[in-house]
Formats: sequence, C-alpha cells, structure tokens
Amino acid sequence: MKTLNDFNFDNKKALIRVDFNVPLNNNFEVTDATRIVSAKPTIIKILEDGGSCILMSHLGRPKGVQEEFSLRHIINKVEDILGVEVKFVDDCIGSKAEEAAKNLKSGEILLLENLRFHDEEKQGDKDFAEGLSKLGDIYVNDAFGTAHRAHASTTIIAQFFPEHKCFGHLLAQEIQSIDKVMKTGEKPVLAVLGGAKVSSKITIIENILDKVDHLIIGGGMTFTFIKAQGGSVGDSICEDDKMELALEIMKQAEAKNVQIHLPVDVIAANAFRNDADTQVLDVAQIPDGWQGLDAGPKSKEIFHNVVMQCKTILWNGPLGVFEMERFANGTIALGNSIAEATKNGAFSLVGGGDSVAAVKQFGFEHKVSYVSTGGGAMLESLEGKTLPGIAAILE
Repeated sequence: MKTLNDFNFDNKKALIRVDFNVPLNNNFEVTDATRIVSAKPTIIKILEDGGSCILMSHLGRPKGVQEEFSLRHIINKVEDILGVEVKFVDDCIGSKAEEAAKNLKSGEILLLENLRFHDEEKQGDKDFAEGLSKLGDIYVNDAFGTAHRAHASTTIIAQFFPEHKCFGHLLAQEIQSIDKVMKTGEKPVLAVLGGAKVSSKITIIENILDKVDHLIIGGGMTFTFIKAQGGSVGDSICEDDKMELALEIMKQAEAKNVQIHLPVDVIAANAFRNDADTQVLDVAQIPDGWQGLDAGPKSKEIFHNVVMQCKTILWNGPLGVFEMERFANGTIALGNSIAEATKNGAFSLVGGGDSVAAVKQFGFEHKVSYVSTGGGAMLESLEGKTLPGIAAILE
C-alpha cells in the first residue's frame, strides 16, 4: 500500500483528491469543517517536503455550473485551517487550470473549481480524467468519502500515474481502521449495529458474522428481531417481510458462535414526539398505541457489560431516536461505555452517518479511537466490497 511516506514531494506538484464536500449555510459559510481539518496532515506533509498542492473536490450535487456550489465559497475557511494562502482557479481542466498549475511554486496551494460542474466527473470519463492528470506530477487520493464511486477524479485518473500514486494520510488511516476491525482486531471483537431498518444492514451483518464475537443490535432494527421471535412490538417500526431473515441471522450467529445481544427493555412512547407520554416496557410486551424509541435501563446495563469485555469495537448506528432529547439516553450511555473501554485500551471505530452525527453531538469524537469520514464508503467497506477509489491506487 503506497502512502505519502513512499514519496518525497520536493519540487513536485501533488494533485490531491480531497473531500471538501462540506455543509454551507445561507451565507455560504462552512458550518462543519471536519473534512477540511481531516485533509490538513496530508497537505502540510507535502508542503513541508517542498512540494505544492493542487486540490480537487466536488461540492454538493450541482446541475452544470451553479454559483451556489462554487468552491470559491470555502477558500477563507481552507486558508484559516491550513494557515496558508490558497489560490483559486474557476475551472478544473483546460488551459486556465493548466496555466494556474504550471505557475504554482513550491509551498503554494491551488484549489480547483467544483469537479461536478462537469458531468464527465460522475460519468468516470477517461478524457476528463486525463485532462485533470496534466495538472500534477503525483496523484494522491485522500477522499475516503468518495472512494466507493468510480468517478474520474477518484478512480479513473489513477491510470495516468502508474508509478506515482498513493493514499493520503486520511485515506490510509481509514483503510487501517477498517482492517483493524475486519481482519487484525484483538479479540473479543464487538459490532454495535443500530438504526431503523434491518434491510439496510443485512449485507453488513452477513459479512461481519465471521469477524466478530459479539453483536449488539439496537434502534428500530430491534423490533423486527423481537417480533420474529413472537414478541409484541406495538406500533414500533418493524419490517414484517424481514422477520424470516432476522431468524436466519440469529441461526447463523449461533452456528458461528457469535453472541447476539438485543435490548430487553425500551423507553416506549405513545407518539413519535419529544413531549409524548413515556414508560419503560419489556421489549417483547409493547401494547398497541405504544412504540419503542430508545433502549431501556436494563438494556443499557447489559450493553455496558458487553462493551467492557471487548478489545475491538465497531459502532454503526444509534440505539434510539437520539435527535429527540428524551430518546437519546441509550445512545449516550453506549457512547460513554465505548469511551471507557477505549480509555482502557480497546480500539473503537465509529462509522456511518447517524452514529457519526451522534458522536459529534454528544462530545465523544475524541474519546473513541477513530471516527470515519465516509458514510457510504464506510458501509460498503463493512459489506466486504472493494472500493474502486482504493483499488485504483493498489493496482
């Protein structure tokens, strides 16, 4: 696996695919700069070597050229974070971009305009990729969030740098973190899978049953498993057509000696509202008119004990409707347990949209070992798929 450490960038132009697809408010100000901060170590290493950086990224889902999706809006924030002036060119291929790249001196940074202003980017167009490749000497992919897309700038471009391509620090760290859970993790290995639907996690569950010793299932998925075993789930979210699959998963887990842990009690509400009436109920005895919206006190205790005995932990998905304050306690308790286990030497990886949002919201970001920057890419990695953006560098 070639990384930045395999190259000296002195007097070289590094063409870096970053993921600066950051949220902006109505005034076009960056509201969460995590992805820019995550790219900083790669950029700084190249500048310190005596190289220059040409940054390419997409922003949003523009249809053609749309000013509101211009990367010029983020220049100030990128400069603040990197502590270096950032030059900008209002295209990413063609004579204007080539001229700007050619004039770039060692220690300088050039940000290209939104790649997706060109349809060829998403189409994985070879000519477009070749146009981008003319801008730099070494191709660096540091965009895990788009590694599952075979786009021109994430995958196709790599063929124009047969000997001069590598992973940036962020992408290398993402690969190593997932490998720690899926391949090299110290046992016992625990996966915590939450979220609303079994259907969205089937392939992950099937892929990780060979890798883990314990599997905690929480969130809305719980009720498909409980109902499949004959429990009453009231008005809780439930995929009736996946009940057979839930039983099959439990059978597979038993055969592979994987212990599945489901909630035993829930915080149930009589409406899907923060101000609804609530009560603690047995997870298999929820009456009609009530729905489980969070893990109950006994479940939190059981999950804590499981977490504390594990050495490698993957957390993907919340245990309840954490967006509503009254149903956030199960997710917060789990975060506290994983933070404590991490402090005691366990390796913990958090990945997938909602769990990352929860970790940030409740301040666990620096209390776990690693928080993945890629939602879809992370999920596809856990499903056992080879991501095209990663394969292109390894070829």
